[in-house]
Amino acid sequence: MPAGGDAPGGGDAGGAPVGEDGAPVGEDGPGPARDPGTTEVLVITGMSGAGRSTVADRLEDLGWYVVDNLPPQMLGALAGLAARARRGLPRVAVVLDVRGQEFFPEVQSALGELRGRGVVVRVLFLEASDEALVRRFESVRRPHPLQAGGRILDGIRRERDLVAALRGGADLLVDTSALNVHQLGARVAEDFGERGRPQLQLTVMSFGFKYGIPVDADHVSDVRFLPNPYWDPALRAHTGQEDVVRDFVLAQPGAEQWLERYSAALEPVVAGYRREHRGFATVAVGCTGGKHRSVALGEQLAARLAGTDVSTRVVHRDLGRE
Repeated sequence: MPAGGDAPGGGDAGGAPVGEDGAPVGEDGPGPARDPGTTEVLVITGMSGAGRSTVADRLEDLGWYVVDNLPPQMLGALAGLAARARRGLPRVAVVLDVRGQEFFPEVQSALGELRGRGVVVRVLFLEASDEALVRRFESVRRPHPLQAGGRILDGIRRERDLVAALRGGADLLVDTSALNVHQLGARVAEDFGERGRPQLQLTVMSFGFKYGIPVDADHVSDVRFLPNPYWDPALRAHTGQEDVVRDFVLAQPGAEQWLERYSAALEPVVAGYRREHRGFATVAVGCTGGKHRSVALGEQLAARLAGTDVSTRVVHRDLGRE
């Protein structure tokens, strides 16, 4: 049922009654149908314990119409209702997960049918490490929905198998392993809070290879071919956000060439994402520790990729971690 609201068939967002076909009915009869392509449907899915409820609650605070644990077969009816609502429901979020039991395997076909009708559908997949998920389930003293008589970890592994296809086709993958509820809520507000936002939101993430490649990266580039400022005592304590390090990095042979050619190589990719109505993408730039080279070049790359219908933000995953 809708988070904090009535069942989908009970009325539109403003409480107006609806007919059997989902059309709003008032004193003047059914309201006019809107183009279903103007309705945006965000599917929230992913691992149990990764923060789906937190995301749903925050989206509702931001004005989205949120429905929790909807059978996939009802996605089409919900989109039709949203398109015909008298006051309009331009942004609808639906939580789909393994609680749907035997209905859940039909998610992919339901999403394909919806896209075939011209509805803009995006999939947000929430991920977390096994360790983080086990810790969260133990802290609330609740079983994993798929663990049956086994361990929490058994349920997590079963769920990973079931959601693998959704994960692979997600528009945005967020790893919540190191995020608390407030940080995750802030991320949701940043990504989904603004109406009229650019068509593509591109995250450029710097990282250190010694801490692992980001699991949510769509593209990964290695800038360890450049001299490491760490070995210069005068630069070691500074970061790539400071002029002294940025100037050093950009002055190295190959740095400007990398910026020019890599940003040019990403241009057709970004254009393709826009044509496919993909809302989010992450480009990761890595060096050894995520403090100097990747930070400096990540900020320069983001500035080059920004455009009128593309917004860029920079995340320095490992800065300050040392």
